[in-house]
Amino acid sequence: MAPPLVLERVSRHYGRGARRVTALREVSLQLGAGEFLAVLGPSGSGKSTLLNICGLLDRPDGGRCLLGGRPVQGLDENARCAWRRRHIGFVFQRHHLIPHMTVYENVAYPLYLQGVPRREMRARALAMLAAIGLSARRHHLPGRLSGGEQQRVGVARALVKRPLLVVADEPSASLDHASARDVLRLMRELNAELGASFLIASHDPFVSSHCDRRLSLLDGRLESDG
Repeated sequence: MAPPLVLERVSRHYGRGARRVTALREVSLQLGAGEFLAVLGPSGSGKSTLLNICGLLDRPDGGRCLLGGRPVQGLDENARCAWRRRHIGFVFQRHHLIPHMTVYENVAYPLYLQGVPRREMRARALAMLAAIGLSARRHHLPGRLSGGEQQRVGVARALVKRPLLVVADEPSASLDHASARDVLRLMRELNAELGASFLIASHDPFVSSHCDRRLSLLDGRLESDG
């Protein structure tokens, strides 16, 4: 079986001439099936650019990106959107829940977009809410939840579609230490249970203690592997 994610000498630049900025410099990595990998680095090191390329939100200027063994850098926008919808889950620093939808509706929404039958959609969304311990709050709007609970719902939304890859950009940065610990533990538990591969960007060394492997990104280069 092909690895969920492979990058081969991926580069990304912004601007032109004197204003040209290199965000990624020939980055290569391979993410194994079910792996929980952290990319650590300070703000401005290229972490978000890396995740945007892996999540098909941006395109590299050079190199190759393969998801499940398939080169994806040449896909048109419709195909990229279809790939994201089916195969990639996103966990953001801010949860980005839809405020006028209930907790249940937010978690079920990715399945609705895929056209999953209503009965299956309901069963999978309720099972995911049970997994994150928020079944009793399924009819609440996001504004009634704590920050940690909102982020847990965001994790459930990312995983309910059983993605090949989950990209998480600073998932604990906006939380207090206790909530951050709980969210990372939840992500790790769901990683083990569901087998999805996680690529997590963070500037916090605490995150790496929950990961199988860590890489350091500095000035657009992967510097070390631990």
